[in-house]
Amino acid sequence: MLLLGFSGLAISFFVTGLATALWMLLVVRLFSGAMQSNIAVANAYVADITAPADRAKAFGKLGAMLGMGFILGPVLGGLLGGISLHLPFFVAGTLAIVNWLYGYFVLPESLPLERRRPFVLREANPINSLRGLSELKGVGSLVLVVALSALAQFMTHTSWVLYTTFKFGWGPTQNGWSLFAIGLMSVLVQGVLLSRLLRRFSPQRLAIMGLISSSLAFMSWGLVTEGWMLYVAIFANVLGFAAAPAMQSLISNAADATTQGRTAGAVGSLNSMMAVLAPVIGAPLLATVSHLPHGDWRIGAPFYFCALLQAGSTLIAIRHFRRERRKRQALAAAGSIA
Repeated sequence: MLLLGFSGLAISFFVTGLATALWMLLVVRLFSGAMQSNIAVANAYVADITAPADRAKAFGKLGAMLGMGFILGPVLGGLLGGISLHLPFFVAGTLAIVNWLYGYFVLPESLPLERRRPFVLREANPINSLRGLSELKGVGSLVLVVALSALAQFMTHTSWVLYTTFKFGWGPTQNGWSLFAIGLMSVLVQGVLLSRLLRRFSPQRLAIMGLISSSLAFMSWGLVTEGWMLYVAIFANVLGFAAAPAMQSLISNAADATTQGRTAGAVGSLNSMMAVLAPVIGAPLLATVSHLPHGDWRIGAPFYFCALLQAGSTLIAIRHFRRERRKRQALAAAGSIA
């Protein structure tokens, strides 16, 4: 699956670099989207080779590497794009080929034959996978938490540059540095601090604290009146960067050894649906406030909506964990009586 994904990624980058018409870009993006499940497969791979107790830390390391790409990607893209607009895509395609070669010659399979599930065509659809995800023991309403959090996150991705342009009059350089700061925090928290946080807090508690921190961060991003304040809010959101790996580990641990891929794929499918929905909501919200003067608090409308989404997901998560705790206590009481 990883090799197929890298193949599609390489082809899409090279075709994008060679494209001469808009329709070619649209077609290649459709092709690339159909071939891309590498994040979900990588999460499943990590779950396959990692003990349940260590998965939150492992997912954090994976997130840290994504954050590293978030740091280096825009910088390299800007430098290469200054030479030629086509060059970033050719270099990215070459990196995808390097990944393919590493996967083929070095990376071993994560599961032995006896732990693999046979492929069943009628089960290969997003509705069935999402139903199976929600039916996992201990997951339930966490599916909605993941969906709302992902929608808030993707709205941030699609609104960030336009928001900072309308709010502060930022250009490419300022936006590049702000994205660098977000990537840096992702690397520091998920790659360095997460293991220390997990020694003090359970994944459930860390997920709740991270969701609360993210809610406050979204609200702060919308309310700030000066560009430097945005950096303060980014660096203050330490726990927010720990929420995703904590949630991922909880869902992964609810699946058995033969369904990690299906579970990760279902989460990836849910995230993809939210990525489709995010610009449909975020762009109109920005359009309604784009005429306002620089610094106006109302320009933060998309982030206020994100804060509401994240606050809602926090309440759902708290209710879910309390319900699960009561179930465990009831089972323990029944066991002691028996």
